[in-house]
Amino acid sequence: MKIESIQVKNFKAFKSIHLTDLSTLNVFIGANGTGKTTLFDIFGFLRDALQTNVKVALQKRGGFKEVITRGEKGTIEIEIKFRQEADSKKRSPLVTYILKVGLEKNNPIIEREILKYRRGPKGRPWHFLDFSQGEGVAITNEESYEGRGSKEEKVKQKVDSPDILALKGLGQFQRFKVANSFRKLIENWHVSDFHINDARHNQEAGYAEHLSTHGENMALVAQYLYENNRILFDIILEKMSQRVPGISKVEAINTEDGRIVLKFQDGSFKDPFVARYVSDGTIKMFAYLLLLHDPAPHPLLCVEEPENQLYPSLFTGLIEEFRDYADKGGHVMISTHSPDILNHILLKEIFCLRKNNGITEIQRASENELLVNLVKEGDSVGALWKQGLFEGVNP
Repeated sequence: MKIESIQVKNFKAFKSIHLTDLSTLNVFIGANGTGKTTLFDIFGFLRDALQTNVKVALQKRGGFKEVITRGEKGTIEIEIKFRQEADSKKRSPLVTYILKVGLEKNNPIIEREILKYRRGPKGRPWHFLDFSQGEGVAITNEESYEGRGSKEEKVKQKVDSPDILALKGLGQFQRFKVANSFRKLIENWHVSDFHINDARHNQEAGYAEHLSTHGENMALVAQYLYENNRILFDIILEKMSQRVPGISKVEAINTEDGRIVLKFQDGSFKDPFVARYVSDGTIKMFAYLLLLHDPAPHPLLCVEEPENQLYPSLFTGLIEEFRDYADKGGHVMISTHSPDILNHILLKEIFCLRKNNGITEIQRASENELLVNLVKEGDSVGALWKQGLFEGVNP
């Protein structure tokens, strides 16, 4: 799937933002406290709401009153437009998902939830899912939508509680194709919250195909690739040797007490180093390579400040990996404070976050005429950032 635009109202510092024409790689910059983490948390909120319910998702963030923009009394609103892109020969319809969350008697409820798209550029869109406060309708003849003169066939449905997404239930059934596809999209979002110390710990023997958000299962993922996709594992090792000088081999070793230990071999030494003794940068680069070479890329990957713990000379290769990952079909969104990373990013891929009276505004860097002209004249993006020419955005 390809996300076309995101519109958010009353979510923390975002009173009203609208991101359009998203690239496969999108980079967000701004001073501390402008909302870069909050932006990524919007996707985490939707995923949590789908996995549990809206009430739990809000409680994880301090409750409804902590999430809604200060001073606002309406609803928290999220709108995402996306295309399924199932057929490369035919452009798929633009699908819109709308979620409005309000408060009733101090309990969060879903005021409105809609999933809709139209057959062509004109005409009334069909609401394949339209719910309010736990009740609504779903279209059951979705496969007939492309036919001329077709009419909606609706069925009334009710969820157990007004804080449960209808998408959670209907999206389990293949007959509701769009809902099913969008549910899978959200469930497979990856908002990275990688913790170096978690990744260092010896892992109990088990099974893991995909790197977790904290990275604590890194050894298990390495073992899985070694045993089930040796070609890909060897590619990762080859890139490790290119990205991190001296590292010639990485092994996932089973211990006698049933744990998995990662060992990194440095060509300068006879014995390998256990994960807890190698540098933060080595651990983090290996984790990124595991994540970015996942055989089943996440449709959306969010990473905060990937430059942390990494030597600047590694940034070129890392951005190449992010781009390759995006080319496989997944959106990549990263936040950064690094001018060295920005030197590898196009202006049209950069979004600038600024705060105005406590409210965050977002502007694409390519809308700044001065920056566009300076880049055309040969200035690097990172140098312009360091000079403070990104108006209102402090490095």
